[in-house]
Amino acid sequence: MPSTALPVSVTAIHLLDALEAVDVPAFFDSEEWVIYAHPKTVTQAEALNHTHIMIDWQESPDHSLIRAIAERPDGPSDFQVIGTVYETPVRRSRAEEASVCARAAAEWLHAPGKTAGSVLLNALADYGIAPGDGLAVTYGPHSDTYDVFLPLPDGERARLSVADRNGSLKHVPAAHTGWSVVLHDERGELVGEPVVWASGDGSPLDCAEDSAAVAAFLADVVTAPISRHCDCYNNEHPGRPHDRACNRYTLPNTAQGKA
Repeated sequence: MPSTALPVSVTAIHLLDALEAVDVPAFFDSEEWVIYAHPKTVTQAEALNHTHIMIDWQESPDHSLIRAIAERPDGPSDFQVIGTVYETPVRRSRAEEASVCARAAAEWLHAPGKTAGSVLLNALADYGIAPGDGLAVTYGPHSDTYDVFLPLPDGERARLSVADRNGSLKHVPAAHTGWSVVLHDERGELVGEPVVWASGDGSPLDCAEDSAAVAAFLADVVTAPISRHCDCYNNEHPGRPHDRACNRYTLPNTAQGKA
């Protein structure tokens, strides 16, 4: 059974108080120096034998960086990570940071299948945009995105990649801090300014409202004509690369206004 000695970390004390305030059972493991949160239907003694949330942190004199991940047992003494519940987006007071993390943990335990990405998918579905219909889900070693593909006049396809500030879709809606959209050319390289849409300043946002806004933007881009400003690749020669800033695509006015 994990050790549950009294934590000496200020962050741990804030987290335990915040989790108690949202009615989430949790305990401090002094050997691993982490906090485990678990469903109310599971006892503390059995918590690690079921799906649970592990919370760790990095502490400095004036703030803390908190990370909460959902895990499930994977063998007698190992765990499999099944999602990111929360990760500090911006520096703020320890008490506020602990409160936001605790709310995210409570939401995940209440509805473990609901993520900010699923909220965005529902918003995109209102415009008829869905996986397999011009939308792909791309998973990388450190990130996952929704990719909306855009046909170009020459038969190639550009794409808009949507994710949050940490390159993720799997965070819970309560931990959502804003969507960003970047444009890639048919070679997979960034085009123009890195971000053509960005919302929020790092503070939690209403995930449903933010998803509805970015879905409307993406639908506008998908239905708008798209073309090159010039044929950049044909102008590239060994020793004389063409100006990459010229290799842009024309986006709708709504997109350019958010750039």
